[in-house]
Order: sequence, then C-alpha cells, then structure tokens
Amino acid sequence: MKKKQIKFKLAELFSGPGGLALGAIRSFAENKDTAYGIEPVWANDYDADTCKTYARNIHNGSEESVVCAPVQEIDFKKVPKFDVLAFGFPCNDFSVVGEQKGFDGKFGPLYSHGVRAINTHNPKWFIAENVSGLQSANGGNAFKQILKDLGSAGKGYVLTPHLYKFEEYGVPQQRHRIVIIGIRKDLGLRFRVPAPTTKYNYVSAREAIENPRIPDDAQNHELTKQSAGVVERLKHIPAGENAWYEGIPQHLRLNVKGARMSQIYKRLDPKKPSYTITGSGGGGTHVYHWSEHRALTNRERARLQSFPDNFVFEGSKESARKQIGMAVPPVGAQVVISAVLKTFAGIPYEFIESKMTNGEANAQEMASLFTEIEAGATVAL
Repeated sequence: MKKKQIKFKLAELFSGPGGLALGAIRSFAENKDTAYGIEPVWANDYDADTCKTYARNIHNGSEESVVCAPVQEIDFKKVPKFDVLAFGFPCNDFSVVGEQKGFDGKFGPLYSHGVRAINTHNPKWFIAENVSGLQSANGGNAFKQILKDLGSAGKGYVLTPHLYKFEEYGVPQQRHRIVIIGIRKDLGLRFRVPAPTTKYNYVSAREAIENPRIPDDAQNHELTKQSAGVVERLKHIPAGENAWYEGIPQHLRLNVKGARMSQIYKRLDPKKPSYTITGSGGGGTHVYHWSEHRALTNRERARLQSFPDNFVFEGSKESARKQIGMAVPPVGAQVVISAVLKTFAGIPYEFIESKMTNGEANAQEMASLFTEIEAGATVAL
C-alpha cells in the first residue's frame, strides 16, 4: 500500500541565500501511513544577489518564485498559499555586537511582517530565527513582545523558543541562535527541542574544510589577496589566537584603543569548531586559516556554515561573503525542522527541555516571565 504524502508548502521572509530552506527541503519524517516533507513555494528578500542565490539553489533557477522587494511592499493576500512560514528576521538591532537598539532600531520592527503573513494565511506552523541578543534587547521587553505577538497571531500558536548552540547539532561553527517554533493551537501538538547530536563530538574546522578536499575549480573559492603586512602579522599568530596575541612584535601590533574585538585576525583552531562567521566587517574580520597565512575563501566559509559545495552564491566575492555570514546553517536547520515533522508524524525522538541559556535566565525564570504574556500566546517550556 502506497503511503500518503504530506508536503508542507514553505514560504520564507528575509530568506537570505537559502540556508534555512535547504535544511527544510532536506527534512523528512514518516510513520507507517504517511511521509512528511517540505516543498518551497515562495520567498522574499530585498537583496538582488541573495534573491538570485535562493532562486538558483532552492527553486531550480526559477526567479519568479522569489520576490525581490522590501517586505513592506508585499501583499500577502496575493502570494501563493503556504502551510509553513520561515523567517529569520533581520538581526542587526538585536545583536550583542554593536548598540543593540532592539525595537528602537531600523530593523527591530521587521518581525511584525511575519506576524502579518501569519494573520493572512494561518499556517500550520512557523519557524523564526534570530541572534541570542534578542532576549536581552530593550531590557528583555523586545523578546517578550515578540513572543506575545507571535503567539497571538492568526488562530493562535503554541511557541517553543530555545537558544540553540549549532555546534551541538553538527555545524562546525560556534553559532548561537534563538529559534522559535510555533504550532497552531487547534492542531493539539507540542514541539520539543531536539537533543544535541554532537555535544560531545564537535565537527572541527579542519574536518569541515579538509574532508573532503575542496576542488580547485569549485565556485566561490577565490583567494583574497593579502598584503605583506597582514601576512607578516599572521606569521606571529598561533592557531586559535588573534591580533592581541602577546607574541606579536611591537611594530606589527594594531594601534587600537578601547574595546578589542576577539575576532580581529583570529586564526581558526583546527581541533575545534570555527568561531562565528560574520557577513561583513573591515580588515581582520575575514576568518583566518590555522596554518596558511591567509583569509578563508568563501567556499571554506560556506563549509563552516554547513553548505554543500554545489550550493553556489551569486554576485561578487564580497556579496557572497555577506550572504554566507547572514545565513542559517542548513545542517542545524534540518535537525530542528526534522523534529517538527516528527511531531506531526507522531514519531518519538530524543529531546531536551527548552531553556534560554545566556546565564541570565533558566527555564523556571523564563516560565515566570512568560506568565505576563497575554492569554493569546501559549509558550511551551
């Protein structure tokens, strides 16, 4: 007897190049009667190169499926119907690096367009992603307001927020992100946070970059030209250390006062996951090889983000770098979304209790915080 096929139709806002979507379409679950999967139907971003990258890799080159425009201009009544909404709303104003303006910044209120999309289509579930700094922006009030708005959107959703450490889920990079899963209340399902898969067996930077070796003709694999001064400085920085290493000769030290960012000219430790890959930044922020005196190529950065080599980033070298740094690691996304599909399929899986683990709040304290959220939002902890 042929199994019933359920393909959740995926729409995505603030799509980036497609890391979350790639994780989604690779996700799968099946019980004795039904097979569950994801089918991408529509996406939106405002950056032209990013839209082309998403169309090429997620929609088989169909640019009609990706609307490249500011989200404020989208009429959600006119987009294809969808069962699941994904949105990694812009994190600039919630990041712990910088001023952390939260709702007072340019990007803070953009999550509300996810709420607008949910109100229009009432998807069965959604996945929202943001930086760990979201929970402390505006004194914690921004996070509370976002949860309130998401939980009471549409027909109402049961929310499971969690701070995922993606290096514990097979990603060769220390990347910590809040992921909120919302399942529509009337479906009567509860999502549980999947247990870490590599908590005691991290994928190292060396394993990610060298196994297997990247072909010389791989796309997005251009080397960055390093100045003689940078090469000389890197020669004095051991693996895992940065520009403030005490063994650097005085004439090669950076003349910087005040805060010293740890990632400046920081070399990877080949035995550990990479530090967080960023999408932009000036000199010294490109991520540096542990033994070769150079910055990584975009293909190497993509590997640290868990993208396969056949995932091609459109645009210039700097554009590709930005797209890679802003993306959701597809391997991490796949673990989370596969757990959602198992929830719908009624398949047990190993799970942990949801915690916001930034040293400021444990599960009990978060539960107390969420009691202030109006009845429209249900938060599972």
